[in-house]
Amino acid sequence: MSWNAGQVVNLNVDADEDDTRLDRWLKRKFHGITQIQIEKALRKGEIRVDGARVKSNTRVKAGQTVRVPPIAPPPKDEDGEERPRAKVKSSDADMMRSLVIYEDDEVIALNKPSGIAVQGGTGTTRHIDALSRALVPDTAEKPRLVHRLDRDTSGVLVLAKTVGSANRLGKLFRSRELDKIYWAVTLGVPHPATGDIRGWMIKSTGPGGEKEKMRQAAQNEKGAVHALTLYSVVQNAGRKAAWVALKPETGRTHQLRFHMAEIGCAIVGDFKYTCDRETPAGLADGLHLHARALRLPNPGGRAIEIVADLPPHIQQTFDVLGFETSSVEDFFDLRKPRRKR
Repeated sequence: MSWNAGQVVNLNVDADEDDTRLDRWLKRKFHGITQIQIEKALRKGEIRVDGARVKSNTRVKAGQTVRVPPIAPPPKDEDGEERPRAKVKSSDADMMRSLVIYEDDEVIALNKPSGIAVQGGTGTTRHIDALSRALVPDTAEKPRLVHRLDRDTSGVLVLAKTVGSANRLGKLFRSRELDKIYWAVTLGVPHPATGDIRGWMIKSTGPGGEKEKMRQAAQNEKGAVHALTLYSVVQNAGRKAAWVALKPETGRTHQLRFHMAEIGCAIVGDFKYTCDRETPAGLADGLHLHARALRLPNPGGRAIEIVADLPPHIQQTFDVLGFETSSVEDFFDLRKPRRKR
């Protein structure tokens, strides 16, 4: 859409844009608009939805009217043309295409490597969100993230090709109307072998607290959120380590890492959430948490099941510990008895 410098515009939310975050909706409408510009206009009450003041995370609904004030367009080059979108380096484009493990008209699924961020942040310019431009033609819109993985977590990461599919998938992830299975290697063996971990958690704050680290919280503590994880030990290497399947029933920051450390069986390679157990000799470096499989409901037919191969460092640890992936018959049934070593 052309920029509205010098005038106020009122735009209607289309049906396929229903339940989209306001800041994301604006960025799709006005290429180059920044989060800073959006937040500033919101604080002043210049951006409104159906006449009401709103926040950047407000979800707009089909049929609503969004008031957008005059906003300066993105910088132009010497010829007076808008600067083109940054190109993805050929090496990064090849890398991104090599990560694709599933694609249809609505969805692209990647097997994200450990060590690359999903989104940008302070000092982070190379990330999946930006590099995903390489997965579609130059004339197409950039794929949209519908969920997140930590930088050091590998595995299934889903992007949507259209606004409509992004909204549909976003609702699925928020409602947990899908099955998502992670594999982890833990220090020690959880007991009992199958169960659930639940409780309240909150981001650490204050002196000595890490902003991006979760801690245990009381139910009535302001900002506390409830988290529930199902788990099942698939195989174990004596009492030293275990291969554990994890199913998050809620989607909290660092939930799986926090929960495993809370029961005294921290994930191998996790230096943020630790326990007092020693790491067995010979294991590979890196966080041993992998988003192994995802099952998406499909209104038009059979559910879509997407499976991501293990990254090299976790496969190396599996080989050292003697874990055999062929022993798993059903990724999604955590209550099914497993064969133990």
